[in-house]
Amino acid sequence: MTESTKFFFVTDVHGSDVCFRKFLNAAKFYKANVLILGGDITGKTMIPVVDNGRGTYECNFAGEDLVLKSKDQVETLMKEMRDSGVYTVIMGKAEFDELNAHPEIASRVFNGLMLESVRKWLALAEERLKGTKTKCYISPGNDDISEIDDVLNSSSVVINPERRVLTIDDKHEMITLGVVNHTPWHSPREVDESVLQSMIEEMANSLEKPENSIFNIHVPPINTPIDQAPKVTPDLKPVVNAGHLVMTSAGSVATRATIETYQPLVGLHWHIHESKGLVRIGRTVCFNPGSEYGEGVLRGVVGQLEDGKLKSYLLTSG
Repeated sequence: MTESTKFFFVTDVHGSDVCFRKFLNAAKFYKANVLILGGDITGKTMIPVVDNGRGTYECNFAGEDLVLKSKDQVETLMKEMRDSGVYTVIMGKAEFDELNAHPEIASRVFNGLMLESVRKWLALAEERLKGTKTKCYISPGNDDISEIDDVLNSSSVVINPERRVLTIDDKHEMITLGVVNHTPWHSPREVDESVLQSMIEEMANSLEKPENSIFNIHVPPINTPIDQAPKVTPDLKPVVNAGHLVMTSAGSVATRATIETYQPLVGLHWHIHESKGLVRIGRTVCFNPGSEYGEGVLRGVVGQLEDGKLKSYLLTSG
């Protein structure tokens, strides 16, 4: 019998510094020797803190116009913003006005903050994990810009598993895909279902034993409890009926079809924050830990693999 492998899987941390630190700490806390961060790692918003030149600073955060009267107050607020996944930078009034007037400049600054944040995360991972036996896999998701890939590929400790077949131990392989089917938000990594299916099958066909593998696929299988998302109108407003959000299946036909065909041991899925849970498709146990990154809560899955079997699992929150 082989040694068991304990993995800890999280996803959709969307730039939250505190969630990323918790992810790294989970190796010791759960005694996990495999860490998997499944994409959508970057944040969605940027909030500048404006130095008005009179010793005070201004910004709008959480719907409030704030005036900060010291550098200590600025640092405290910026940490709070970073822990909630918001990128922030101090700038003068003229630079702020330029950003508002020129969206292309704002986009360039925003992308730069994304890349800087990921580099810092990788440096922290190398500091915490170097010299240990813990394997750490971090991949991009559909919301992550393409420039993230080069940063992830630059690490000496973190492995970017995107579109690769990797062996996580002597019994279990893993395939990973952060690309998704089309969404109402037109995110950076979206394709037709037929293309998505080809991408998954290209990797799955290279597996030595699909029945022992992990399918680390961003978009969950369609028509399951783990793919339920709020329905939105063409202008992205939630659909409400009798005071309740209307939910709809937002998963993938391709994900479900390939899981049904290859019957991997485990499916690890992300993408839809509201649908924490698990579902069985044949012999495959599919997980979606959900996400509450904005509150600094890290949702995850701890699973133990042993001799080609999923011996135990636990959905976590902390």
